[in-house]
Amino acid sequence: MANKRVVDQLGHEIICDKTFRRIVSTVPSQTETILHFIEPDRLIGRTKFCIHPKDKKDLVEKIGGTKNLQVDKIIDLQPDLIIANKEENTQEQIATLQNHAPCYVSDIKNMKDVFNMVNDLGILLNCEDQAEALISTIQKLKTTKPNGAKPKSVLYLIWKDPYMSVGGDTFIHSMLREAGFKNIHEFKTRYPICSLESFTDDPPDFVFLSSEPYPFKEKHIKAVQNELPHSKVLLVDGELFSWYGSRLLKSYPYFKQLRKELSL
Repeated sequence: MANKRVVDQLGHEIICDKTFRRIVSTVPSQTETILHFIEPDRLIGRTKFCIHPKDKKDLVEKIGGTKNLQVDKIIDLQPDLIIANKEENTQEQIATLQNHAPCYVSDIKNMKDVFNMVNDLGILLNCEDQAEALISTIQKLKTTKPNGAKPKSVLYLIWKDPYMSVGGDTFIHSMLREAGFKNIHEFKTRYPICSLESFTDDPPDFVFLSSEPYPFKEKHIKAVQNELPHSKVLLVDGELFSWYGSRLLKSYPYFKQLRKELSL
């Protein structure tokens, strides 16, 4: 790894002059991807939300949540590399940790960002062949809408009280397009608050109730369906629409099955 150099997605440079063996990951998607490449003995810290892979996560010590990292505990663990994310983590905490170890910070909005991140992780973890293989496999799995078919519109809800959706500058928006759907809020930014009543006159074809971050359940379908009787309301797996990296190996087959179930 001597003399290799990685620039993260915020412009921070990391010099790879050794094999990193004390790694902390502060993002669930990236933790899962890291453990797709390396054994848990090199990953010394992960958040309580890093729940995959289930057969390896419990071998790694917890260091708080994504927004409330146990900074002092991380420092005491003496990591030689920290893997973080602009949206998932707070700027203040990552800035503090950067004084103690190199920090790779991702900023994921689309598949290009995902592939760049995976490629960077391959270099950082000395697993470039595995990273190339993962990218190649994901590219082969990619599924788009049938040729000539107009994408069905979707209101994708991530929160309740108030209802919140996803704008066109989010990774979830990108994944809705990958799955062959049209995000009804594609021209809004971030996570807009919305009222179901505002769609009464022009309802979306579908309303997707995500399993995360708000844990929508079957009981919520009826309430939304009553508000939008002309839309089909269903639960969807939020991990498969919002996690990036190795989780995409499961996302694309899920999208294919979802479209099949919806007769698309």
